[in-house]
Amino acid sequence: MTDQPSTHSTTPAPDIDGLIDRLAIGERAWARTHLSERRDLLLDVASATAATADTWVRTAADIKQLNPASPLLGEEWLSGPYAVLTYLQALQETLRRLDEGGDVLAGTRITRAPGDRLAVQVLPYDTYDKLLMNGFHAEVWSTPGITPEQLRATAGLTQRTPRQTRGVALVLGAGNVLSIPPLDVLYQLFAENRTAILKLNPTTDALADVYRAMFKPLTDRGLVEIVTGGPKTGGALAGHPGIAAVHMTGSEATHDAVVWGTGETATAAKAAGTPKLSKPMTSELGGVSPIIILPGEWSEADLRYQAEHVATMRLHNSGCNCVAGQILILSSDWPQKNAFLTALRRAFATAPARPAWYPGCEARVQAARDLHPGAEQPGGTPERTLLTGLDLTDPDETAFTTEYFGPVLGVAEIPGTANQFLDAAVTAANERLHGTLGANLIAHPDTLKSLGHTLRAAIADLRYGTIAINAWTGVGYATPRATWGAYPGHVLDDVQSGIGIVHNALLLDHAERTVVTGPFRPAPRSILNGEASIAPKPPWFVTNTTAARTGRLLTEFAANPRWQDLPAIFASALRG
Repeated sequence: MTDQPSTHSTTPAPDIDGLIDRLAIGERAWARTHLSERRDLLLDVASATAATADTWVRTAADIKQLNPASPLLGEEWLSGPYAVLTYLQALQETLRRLDEGGDVLAGTRITRAPGDRLAVQVLPYDTYDKLLMNGFHAEVWSTPGITPEQLRATAGLTQRTPRQTRGVALVLGAGNVLSIPPLDVLYQLFAENRTAILKLNPTTDALADVYRAMFKPLTDRGLVEIVTGGPKTGGALAGHPGIAAVHMTGSEATHDAVVWGTGETATAAKAAGTPKLSKPMTSELGGVSPIIILPGEWSEADLRYQAEHVATMRLHNSGCNCVAGQILILSSDWPQKNAFLTALRRAFATAPARPAWYPGCEARVQAARDLHPGAEQPGGTPERTLLTGLDLTDPDETAFTTEYFGPVLGVAEIPGTANQFLDAAVTAANERLHGTLGANLIAHPDTLKSLGHTLRAAIADLRYGTIAINAWTGVGYATPRATWGAYPGHVLDDVQSGIGIVHNALLLDHAERTVVTGPFRPAPRSILNGEASIAPKPPWFVTNTTAARTGRLLTEFAANPRWQDLPAIFASALRG
């Protein structure tokens, strides 16, 4: 969820006709642009992104009201320039293989997944991944019935036929995670083979010059344009006859306003099945994401660490993430349930303080409290809220249907252990929670071992676009070759978490979801307990004390990967 709030900007209205005409001319030039030249452009954008990274993060700190010395600035490095740079590097590698006439998936591990699916390993992808993301794995699962030959024959999408361009796209940019707008533009240009105009969310207007600087190699060729303005500008662009398709990251309400209109007009249009927007519309819209804790026998250190993990899923970016965990599902029969909740309250109370920076956040938190008189404020924090005792059988419980987009975490319980609990939790996540963007599961290695193939079957049953086991689904967002988007099947009049995918640097067709796994414990406890992972506490944890330095070093490495830079990254990460 990222709305396009109203604004009273003094910026002159853009010349929409002129911009779209320029992009139409650029489209014709793009059709004549060889793959090798397109790859060079990606490398030029990477150089420009690296050059703007410091300014980007300083501006992000201003937008999000963060102290420039705060470790929380690591979030802005990792979900900002780092995410863009790693994507650019991955995408140019795909284009290199296509240009050389090679197999995009050569050397990539492809295995079977439940339900006649294929699993394409996208993390680790190379030796650097094995070192920097040690213990983390990610696969893209295909839709059922696809063969390896079909996957290989279609990997590359429109870049297999680059001369067949597809018009000019409008991208309505997100306002919360600052790599989303440029990543969405790049997906339109390379996956959809469309030139693109990016209409910024007013929350991010301060980054307009940064985005223009990083995209200068593309704007100089008439391939990308960037504009600011409010909903009126967005509406004019969406309805312009020169726009062939629209993509947005935002809220379901904003999506419906673009597609159907507002008020009685929208109601009538939906009833008649006649959207006011008649062109293709793709979207990523967030939702209510579950965090399922499988019961097991945990140590005190496990309880503390996983409580910090859950707190991170909710408090990262002040909870203003489309895939922030919102509903914690616990077993009422887990003997350590209360001990875990005690650790969670402590993690919520002691996590670094930060403002509820996104427009409307305080009001949404207050609305949640008003509907839940028993709401807790761990440690007396003004915004952080726990809603305990939620009933998954209550059809009127709003916490299951309202994306709070703020630091509010609900807790619900289901009886059962092992397979019985897992089946019930999967059913609840599928049937009671609105949206299908991401789901998280946390389980002790012994629990995972006891479940065996049952766990993979449960993952197949979960109807979510990204599923993470002992990791946060945000890792899937930051994995460039992973897909990002809702579970397929939504339609315009019941869009939930959206339609279509982005990222996907391998340009895979027939993709259904991404599955991420991570270590249950950080190093050195992971090693001492027999886990094959040397990963320390991840830098995206809200409790990581060196996150800002580690994020900067990782960003510099993504811009120019060199072996000699790895020791400094490892040292900073271990101190976190």
